Amino acid sequence: TMEPAQSEMNILSNGKSHDLGDDMSVPMKTMLEEDQNSLYALVWFFPHQFEGKTSFGMSVFNLGNAIMGSGILGLAYAMANTGILLFLFLLTAVAALSSYSIHLLLKSSGIVGIRAYEQLGYRAFGTPGKMAAGIAITLQNIGAMSSYLYIVKSELPLVIQAFLKADPNSDLWYLNGNYLVIMVSACIILPLALMKQLGYLGYTSGFSLSCMVFFLTAVIYKKFQIPCPFEEFSANSTAALLSTNISSHGHEYINGVVHTDDDDSHCSPRMFTINSQTAYTIPILAFAFVCHPEVLPIYTELRNPTKKKMQKVSNISIFVMYSMYFLAALFGYLTFYDNVEPELLHTYSRIDPYDTLILCVRVAVLTAVTLTVPIVLFPVRRAIQQMLFPTKSFNWLRHTAIALILLTLINMLVIFAPNILGIFGIIGATSAPCLIFIFPAVFYIRIVPKDEEPMSSVPKILVRH
Repeated sequence: TMEPAQSEMNILSNGKSHDLGDDMSVPMKTMLEEDQNSLYALVWFFPHQFEGKTSFGMSVFNLGNAIMGSGILGLAYAMANTGILLFLFLLTAVAALSSYSIHLLLKSSGIVGIRAYEQLGYRAFGTPGKMAAGIAITLQNIGAMSSYLYIVKSELPLVIQAFLKADPNSDLWYLNGNYLVIMVSACIILPLALMKQLGYLGYTSGFSLSCMVFFLTAVIYKKFQIPCPFEEFSANSTAALLSTNISSHGHEYINGVVHTDDDDSHCSPRMFTINSQTAYTIPILAFAFVCHPEVLPIYTELRNPTKKKMQKVSNISIFVMYSMYFLAALFGYLTFYDNVEPELLHTYSRIDPYDTLILCVRVAVLTAVTLTVPIVLFPVRRAIQQMLFPTKSFNWLRHTAIALILLTLINMLVIFAPNILGIFGIIGATSAPCLIFIFPAVFYIRIVPKDEEPMSSVPKILVRH
């Protein structure tokens, strides 16, 4: 028989999941035949990288970037419709539940030695469980990528138009969102999506997060620059003409209409608010920490991975995003109060659409959204491979083809589907809760009682706790 160290070295170096039996003794072959699916899950998609190479910091960047999305632009609106204290309570509850569900995922993964969300579903419910997890991941992440590219399609032309002071009615090709989204997908997203390992995106994830930090800094700065009530850009000249005539009567001309001093009540924060829009803001908060499809791939590529170390990565990422979410929502709300719009940057444009700082913030947000798409694409590609090619080892042609097909499909949806956000809003409302709350708990309940100890029949070189 082969020495343990030599056996481990051969298995890790050749990286072929189908040829493990060639380098093992007869008992090992028998064990492989008895529990083939579980072992395939261990070395199936990342056989070439059983030794993780991604540092702790890069893993935090990747997971933080997976959490951070365009939803941060709507949090100030959510706070306006819930109140500061109710918003803080809901945000804290969702963050805590998200962290706990990641704990359940990691514990289930450590017990059975599996680091693929779909294979956890297979272990719990067989093929239906694997298909349910794979389909939920595919729908959720395709919806997320489509919404990100839809933002690129709608916002990038406006930014270019503002910087160049171009005529909005011109037919210039670089003001056409359809052309721009295709160029961004081909020149930026596709090369990053073709990376062999998710860990390589740690640098772009760090830059993406720095763009969102810039966004947060600008929101805080603008709070102290914009008076309340604020003046609409279209009403500024009218307000200047009428201010001398009406100021002596205790009135002011704001937003195109005359207001009295009693309107100062609209510039005071509310702690609790319940209205017709409150129910619509809860999903915004509920999906603010969607990162679960990316957790296990990041865990797989983590250097010297342990369950405790990956939980620390998750906790730090969630806490940082939690802090940024709350600050962005708070200062955005305290700037505009009840006048804040569902998309925060649109509210700033009502004051001055040519504000240089806000234009730079728009560019930063577009950059962050664009660099998030490759991170979200990785779990979709893995889910598709798990469902269609569960026993195949890594192949560059398949790796590239799936990325091309996915990006082509998403671009077609963004270009030709006018109501894409509504369509995928429904999909997100069904698949996201499954991935965040339902599947981790159900898989844990199904798996843990049956496997109280880590797979004792599996060699230690194939089990990572």
